[in-house]
Parts: sequence; structure tokens; C-alpha cells
Amino acid sequence: MVHGRHRPADPVMYVPLREHLAELQVLRDKFAAERDRRYTETGLEREKALKIKEQADRDALALARADQTYKDERANNLRTQLERERGDYATKADIAALSDKINAAIAPLQQYMATTQGRAGGLSSGWGLLVAAVGLVAAVIAIVSRL
Repeated sequence: MVHGRHRPADPVMYVPLREHLAELQVLRDKFAAERDRRYTETGLEREKALKIKEQADRDALALARADQTYKDERANNLRTQLERERGDYATKADIAALSDKINAAIAPLQQYMATTQGRAGGLSSGWGLLVAAVGLVAAVIAIVSRL
């Protein structure tokens, strides 16, 4: 025993408790320092990731806004085109009004044609009767002159 401590015969095998506890404290301090460093790095990386996410969100919103603006412009152009083309097609009411106007304009011509055809038909049948009568008279004269 030296100074109240018991030392074993083989110094490699045994370590005094005070040295052991001091070594454990050094290791705990290193572990705590490493843990603090990792927490700090993790916090910094988390902040970087949050900044990247915020920037990505802003970029996504800007793209979505630009996409929506493009879609709105295309829809407005299509709506304008449809409105322009709507004026190019006649509606049923337009066609009915035009038909009435044409019928009103043609009505005198139809009446004239009907009258002319009726008179021509009447004349034709009159001429036919006249020719038949003349033929009958000629036949009677021919028969009488032979007698």
C-alpha cells in the first residue's frame, strides 16, 4: 500500500477509481460536445432546408400564378372568338324573317305566273276547241259535198 491506496501487482489490469471517473467525465464531456455540435448542425441544416422549402413554395406559387394567368388569357381569347363567331351565324328568327321577306317579294311574280299560265291554258284549250270545231265543220262539209 502506498499512501493508503492498494495497488495490485499488475498495473495494466487495474485502474484507480478516481482515474476511471476522471476518464469517464472526459468522455462524457466529449460526448456532450459532440451532441451539442450535432444539434447545432442539425438546427442549421433544418434552417437551410426551411429556407429552401420557402423558396420552393414561392417559386411554385409564382408558377401556379403564371399558369393560371395563361389559362385565363386563353379562356378569354376563346370566349372572344366565340362571341365574334356568334355574329357570323344566322339564327332561326333571322332565317324566318328573311323567308318572309323573300315570300313577300316573290308573291306578285307568283300571281303573274299563275295568271299567265291560266290564260295560256285557257287559250290553248280554246284553240283546241276551235280547231276541233273547224275540223268537224270540214268533215260535215266533206260528207255533204259527197252526197
